[in-house]
Amino acid sequence: MVAYDLNGTMLANGAGNTFIGHNFFDDYAQQFINHNPILNNLTRNLLAGTPGSATYDYGRGERLATSYPILVNGKYTYFISMVTPLAQVYSDVNVSLSNEQVKMFMLLGGTFSAIAILIIILIKWNIVLDSEVTRRTTALDLSNQRLAVANEQLKIHDKMQKEFINIAAHELRTPIQPIIGLSEVLRSKKVGGLENQQQMHDEFLDVIIRNAKRLGRLTQDILDITKIESQSLMLNKEKFNLNQLISDAVEDYKNQLAKENTDGKNIQLEIVSNEALWVEADRTRIHQVLSNLLSNAIKFTIEGTISIITERKDNEIFVSVSDVGTGIHSEILPKLFTKFTTKSNTGTGLGLYISKSIVEAHGGRIWAKNNADSNMEQVGATFTFSIPSKINEN
Repeated sequence: MVAYDLNGTMLANGAGNTFIGHNFFDDYAQQFINHNPILNNLTRNLLAGTPGSATYDYGRGERLATSYPILVNGKYTYFISMVTPLAQVYSDVNVSLSNEQVKMFMLLGGTFSAIAILIIILIKWNIVLDSEVTRRTTALDLSNQRLAVANEQLKIHDKMQKEFINIAAHELRTPIQPIIGLSEVLRSKKVGGLENQQQMHDEFLDVIIRNAKRLGRLTQDILDITKIESQSLMLNKEKFNLNQLISDAVEDYKNQLAKENTDGKNIQLEIVSNEALWVEADRTRIHQVLSNLLSNAIKFTIEGTISIITERKDNEIFVSVSDVGTGIHSEILPKLFTKFTTKSNTGTGLGLYISKSIVEAHGGRIWAKNNADSNMEQVGATFTFSIPSKINEN
């Protein structure tokens, strides 16, 4: 420990009494410390009232000095520096480091032992898991083999089912043609003098013809489903005026409505546009789509006008059939164009599925929505389909 007064005179010195009474900055003391600049700067700051610490070496080993001023009656009067040889500090640090190293080695040893035990446990678990995976893989392979056999059986069953539908449809269609032909021949023969009998005869034949045609349409639907499912639906494309085809179809349905008993219905059919719209498509298949949409519109409409609207947008022609009937049931709307979807007591639910397949085979789209009036009440539905248009109409 070194103590100074306000002038820097040493009042106490742990190095010996030879420095007591000497000023720190005189030649005697400075020669002893070899004029060390770090220690001199630390002492000047101390005498100015600033505590501090520094590490230095004036030729007798590294020292650590910590200096503090002492107040007496509120004034800096004495100044003390604690000087510690760093060799002693290093010795203490080395002892602490040695102790910590011993502790670290013990911790590492325990850790490595725990890791070794964990590795042994994991190896055993891995052996058990490999055995379980092998067992389950064998079971899965066996299940896959069974599924493959079942899948082959399903394919065979599906093929047999399609063949059955195809054969059954052809067998059903065979007697339909003579029934329709003979019924129309009988209806054309008039029996003179028996007007009432002839009228009844004609009514019966009308029922026969109507149901025979219905059976014929059902048979054709089954055949179309078979072609669609087997991806063998063929299109015979030709250039024709779509609006002329629509006009012919509407005229046929007007005649049909005039002839048949419509159960008190009062329905009118109108075509909104008559401009020539040329397309290159399968005339028969497009007529089939129109017939399906018109039949549905008539089925669900009691009174009012069914409108057929056509328009061209860019490279597509859009055809809409809008009725004022009961609209599409909310349960049916999301799956309207899938097979066997219907809420009606009549019909198979095949027509819209077939129509969708035909339209998409032409590269077009088909969709439907419920109409709404100003009071947001449903007043029928609108079915729309599109097909690519033929730009050059000459």
